[in-house]
Formats: sequence, C-alpha cells, structure tokens
Amino acid sequence: MFEELKKNSSKTFHCYNCGRPLDLPGLPGRGEKCLGCGEDLRICRNCVSWAPELAYQCSDRRAEEVPDKTKGNFCEYFDFAKRIYTPIIKDSTRSEKAHANIKKLLDL
Repeated sequence: MFEELKKNSSKTFHCYNCGRPLDLPGLPGRGEKCLGCGEDLRICRNCVSWAPELAYQCSDRRAEEVPDKTKGNFCEYFDFAKRIYTPIIKDSTRSEKAHANIKKLLDL
C-alpha cells in the first residue's frame, strides 16, 4: 500500500498511522476512526498545528495542552492537515537504548 502512496506523492488527507487516504465531507468527529487501522482521526497528529519540535507539540497557542496526541480530543482549533504521507518509524524506547549502550560498554 505504501508503494502506491509513494508513487503518488501529492498532499492528501490521510491517517497519520497507516497512510490510508481519507475522503471526508468535513472535519472528522471525535469518535471517527480510520477504516484501515482503527486509529482515531480527530487527533493532534492529524492536525495542521501538529509540531513535534515544539514543547507542547502544537503551533496554535490558543489550544489547550492535550496529553495524548494519538487519541481523539475536543480541541476546537483542530483542522485536518493535507500532507504527503511518510510512514512512522518506530523508535526504540529510551530504556531500550540505555540497555543497548550498557551492553556495548560491558561487551556482552
């Protein structure tokens, strides 16, 4: 599926998690889920204000902080982002990295 999306690298409304293109008549409701992976659609990660490099990961200063950026929320400033899909790279956790570094140090 990603290969098809990669060929068509135009900006689309899509699920941040699986990349499934979405054809919605308006903004998704809080309870709407992706038909591809079942993830919530009205979430910070699908918003135009999503900015992972910022402290609260939101560029809209009016919005209240949302603790879980991948769960449906009631943010009144939500606007679905039109982007080019790039798959999420699952990064190992901080503790896994620390264990790996210790193993390297101790030559285990």
